[in-house]
Amino acid sequence: MARKGIARRWMINGLVVVVLLLLVFEITFMVVARSFSYQSARANLHLRAAAYNQQLDRYTQSEDFSLESSARQLVEQFTDKETMELQIVGSSGHVLVSSTGFTPSESGMPDYTEALSSDDGIGVWNGPNSNGENVMALSTIVTDSTGQALGALRYVVSLAQVDRQIVMTLLMTLVIGLVVIGIVILSNMVFINSIIRSITGIGQAARQIALGDYDASIQKTHDDEIGDLCDTINYMAGEIGDAERMKNEFISSISHELRTPLTAIKGWSETLRQGALTDTELTAQGLDVISGEAERLSGIVEELLDFSRMQSGRMVMKFDRMDLLAELEEVVFLFRDRAAREHIELRYVQAQQPLPPVLGDRDRLRQVFINVLDNAIKYSSDDGIVRVEAADMGSHVQVVISDNGIGIAKEDLANVKTKFYRANKTRPGSGIGLALADEIVRRHNGQLDIDSELGVGTTVTITLPVAPEA
Repeated sequence: MARKGIARRWMINGLVVVVLLLLVFEITFMVVARSFSYQSARANLHLRAAAYNQQLDRYTQSEDFSLESSARQLVEQFTDKETMELQIVGSSGHVLVSSTGFTPSESGMPDYTEALSSDDGIGVWNGPNSNGENVMALSTIVTDSTGQALGALRYVVSLAQVDRQIVMTLLMTLVIGLVVIGIVILSNMVFINSIIRSITGIGQAARQIALGDYDASIQKTHDDEIGDLCDTINYMAGEIGDAERMKNEFISSISHELRTPLTAIKGWSETLRQGALTDTELTAQGLDVISGEAERLSGIVEELLDFSRMQSGRMVMKFDRMDLLAELEEVVFLFRDRAAREHIELRYVQAQQPLPPVLGDRDRLRQVFINVLDNAIKYSSDDGIVRVEAADMGSHVQVVISDNGIGIAKEDLANVKTKFYRANKTRPGSGIGLALADEIVRRHNGQLDIDSELGVGTTVTITLPVAPEA
């Protein structure tokens, strides 16, 4: 139904415009052709009448000339009887004699009336005669030597041949118009079919994508707007496919992340239930593990909640003037024991002078430092070095956290801040930590940059604007 609807609308709209244009052209052409043909007939009638009137000058200039007595002679000397009719009109306004041999019973002669009142003594009229035939008549007033009107010579020519030529021309243009309409219909059908085929292919691919087949692609046949649409849909399918794969990997990863602490908590709780409570040292060790894993589990859940708030736009920031260096030092202190347990040297380079305050959310910026420092330790090898330093850059404050760990491949570097993306799937992680950190820094009008080289290490630079003066 959609295909027929598009084709029908396209054909109707196109044909209506073409037909209207052709109709306007036909009407305009008919008016112009009729006017031109009648003007040509009138000019020809003027020339022939003027030529014959010159021949009559020798008669009309005579003092004893009488139009009524000379009417028969004038008609007999008329040489164009085959193409036009000459009527001699008396001073009373009635036709005295005609070159056809029949005296017409004209009820009115507008051309004669016009000639009497005109300065040049000539009047022209066209219309149906008493027999219903379309004619053109030209009257010229005949005067004597004193200028007195004696009557008129009335030349009448039939317009039937002219009308037939106009009709034939119109029929020819009508045939040409029909041919044009046929060509328009044919070209529209070809064009519409090419578009409908493309739209049908787009619709089929869209349905496949909707059903989860993100590898479906549309064959691009033309480099035009529809071709651009095909490229866009193919790109969209690829992006959705990549997002879907990253989402599935995220679900698998987060499931593993949640299973690990739950397994540890469950295992130690079962151990304690089975009588280990009598062993004070073992009980303390089990409770430490349960507490640590519960805290880890709480961190994962909190990260997921923050990510959900970020996605839905419900992440609330509480901005205040704050000492960024104090928050950074607390985070470094928090990770010292962990770094020592994992045989990693955590170097904190003390700033030479106090940093200017920044306008930010303490908890959120602390979360950013924790996330970045956690990644630096997580992706460092034994005997690795993690370096943390901060500096005053004038209008900005800069925090740099670097490590000499495994690094990030060049092809992964551009996507590490993308949600669900994990460059190294062998290490634990949800793939949303850096995306969340980047969003927090961005909302502080700052910038989080990552520079890394595979096998060399990674440097994360956090730049935040200095708070304006109160």
